[in-house]
Amino acid sequence: MIIRKSPDLRYSQVTPKETYVNRRRFLASLAAGALTVTPKARATNKLNGVTKGQFGTDEKPTPFDAITHYNNFYEFGSDKEDPSRNATKFVTSPWTVHIDGEVAKPLTLDLDALYKVAPLEERIYRHRCVERWSMVIPWIGYPLNALLKKVELTSKAKYVAFESYYDRKQMPQGVWSGIPFPYVEGLRLDEAMNPLALLAVGLYGETLPNQDGAPFRLVIPWKYGFKSIKSIVKIRLVEKQPPTTWNLAAANEYGFYSNVNPEVDHPRWSQAKERRIGEFTMRNTVKFNGYGDQVASLYTGMDLRKYY
Repeated sequence: MIIRKSPDLRYSQVTPKETYVNRRRFLASLAAGALTVTPKARATNKLNGVTKGQFGTDEKPTPFDAITHYNNFYEFGSDKEDPSRNATKFVTSPWTVHIDGEVAKPLTLDLDALYKVAPLEERIYRHRCVERWSMVIPWIGYPLNALLKKVELTSKAKYVAFESYYDRKQMPQGVWSGIPFPYVEGLRLDEAMNPLALLAVGLYGETLPNQDGAPFRLVIPWKYGFKSIKSIVKIRLVEKQPPTTWNLAAANEYGFYSNVNPEVDHPRWSQAKERRIGEFTMRNTVKFNGYGDQVASLYTGMDLRKYY
């Protein structure tokens, strides 16, 4: 048994007292059969003209109030209930996203233009967090590849780098999170072009709530949730593998690929099981989060224990 002394621990590895207490409450609610939250008025707008997408699952979606009150969004606090409390006044309009780098036609799109890149569709995706909890979320958006095709990639474009919005005045809780901001993420180009990769602008028929990454976020359903970067303001096509926030913070725990894989444990816990929000029992984790038929070929010949 290895006992780690305090000098060997990063601040981000220490569980805050509030988080510990709320996790105990959360587990107690699971014992009752469901996550109990306090419904609040929705600060979202209905999305019209949304069609049913060809990709997704027929599993029952997680209730709206659970999706919007149990979140990872460290800019608004590291406890799961912090984002729903602290993001209420987050200003998401006006909003622009810049797409540049190894492209022939760089673009700057405002929110209205972002909504019109491609027809909006609903996709019910499984969402798996690296912390072993999961949800089923009815996202609304369009394929990432629809946006990338508009900027005409050059032959040097091998990766896609993303950057989140960060404003310390609006997000003062982020200073205590233990990770650097602005939050950055990245995908290999063939991953980004896969039709499962979604740019989401809503869920449950409405625009995204602030705590879920409003107004514009990425959803990569075969990877752990931290890869699905929120509140995007920059997308850059690059030749070399870009840095990613959690890999910078703890490279031994969070790799660049971060595919859901029950065979590769987190250094501090097994990934073989997961708990669906609202259920008491654990279930087996499925490789690629159950999307192997669509994405396993992307990693042919790769050692996914090494390239975790």
